[in-house]
Amino acid sequence: MAELTYCSNIHPGESWADVMHNLNSHALDVKSRLPGNTPFPLGLRIAHQAVMEADNKAIAEFQRWCREHNAYLLTINGFPYGTFHETRVKENVYLPDWRERERVAYSKRLGDLAVALAPDAKRISISTVPIAFKPAFRDSDWAIALEHVREVAEHYRHIHEQSGIRLVLSIEPEPMCVLETTDEAIDFFRRLQLPDTLRPYVGLCFDCCHQAVEFESAADCLARITREHITIGKVQVSSALKAQGAEIQHLANFDEPVYLHQAVARDSRSGQLQRFTDLADFTQALSGGAHFDECRVHFHIPVFCEHLGQVGTTQDFLRDLLPLLDSDIPLEVETYSFAAIPENLRHGSVGENIARELMWVTALLEH
Repeated sequence: MAELTYCSNIHPGESWADVMHNLNSHALDVKSRLPGNTPFPLGLRIAHQAVMEADNKAIAEFQRWCREHNAYLLTINGFPYGTFHETRVKENVYLPDWRERERVAYSKRLGDLAVALAPDAKRISISTVPIAFKPAFRDSDWAIALEHVREVAEHYRHIHEQSGIRLVLSIEPEPMCVLETTDEAIDFFRRLQLPDTLRPYVGLCFDCCHQAVEFESAADCLARITREHITIGKVQVSSALKAQGAEIQHLANFDEPVYLHQAVARDSRSGQLQRFTDLADFTQALSGGAHFDECRVHFHIPVFCEHLGQVGTTQDFLRDLLPLLDSDIPLEVETYSFAAIPENLRHGSVGENIARELMWVTALLEH
C-alpha cells in the first residue's frame, strides 16, 4: 500500500522550534491513535523562517527524534513561504511566487535541508505554488517563471548526483492560479520543455480538493497526466465543499477571513462553469440574482465527511481516485483549514480528526 501521512501545515508555527513542537505535541498524538507500531511517515510544512534556522544542531535533533519515535521524513510542503495561520492569508499565500528570486532560493534551501534531514531517503517530494495567482500574472511573466523552475530542477539534479536522493519539485494546481485545471498543468509542462536529464525533478502535487472544485473527473485527470508522462510527486488527500440546489445558500456559513475559498459554480441555465476568487464574491453573485445548480468551494475539510452541516462534500472524488493510484505515489492528508470550520461543525480534537482521516484512507485502500 502507498505510504500515507498528514501535512503538518494544520498546526500553526513558522520557526524550527515550532516544527519540533508540532512533532512532539501533535505528530506523536496522531501516531499513538493509529493501530500497530509501523514506521510513521512525516509530511512537514517547513516555512522560510524554519529553513533559515535549521542548523546542524537542529538537523541532528530531528534525526534523533525520528530514531527514537520510529518516524521518517516522507514529504515537505514548501507552498506557504511565511505566516499561514491566525491572520489574513488569502492570495498572499502564493507570495513570493515563481517570478521572484525568493521562491527560487527557498525551494533550493528546502532541497538542501531535505537531504540533510533524511540522508537515507530515496525520494522526497517538495510541493510548491502553482506559478502565481492568476489575476496578477501576465503572459510576459512566463519566461522568467519557467527559467526559475528549470534552475531549481538543475539544483535538484545536482543534489541527486551527490546524495543519491531524488527530490521532486511538485507544483500544485489550485483554483484561480496560473495552473488551475489539468489542461493548464499539461500546458505548463509542454512550455517547460525540460530535457530528459531534468524531467525526473519536476512533477505535480495532485490536490484532490482542488481538482474536484474544478468539476474534473478523477479518472480522466489521472489518465491524461499519465499519458503526458508527468510525474506525480505526491497526492494531497483532501476534500472540498459541494452544494446542490437549496444547499447552496448554506455555503455562506463557511466564509471566513483567513484563507482564500475559491468557488466554481455551474450555471443552472447554460451549464457553464463560473469561477469566483473567494466565497464572498460567490455569495454576492447569489444576492444579485445569479442561479446555479451546483457549487464547489475550496475549503479543506476532514476527508471522512460525506456531509458537513447542511452541505455536501467531494468525498466521491477521493473514492474514485485513490484506488487508481500507483502504490509508489506518496499520499498526504491535508486538512489545514480545520480551525476555520464553523465551531458548531467541529467535533473532537485535531489529533482525533487526523487519525480518523488516516484510518479512513487506509480502509478505502484496503477495501
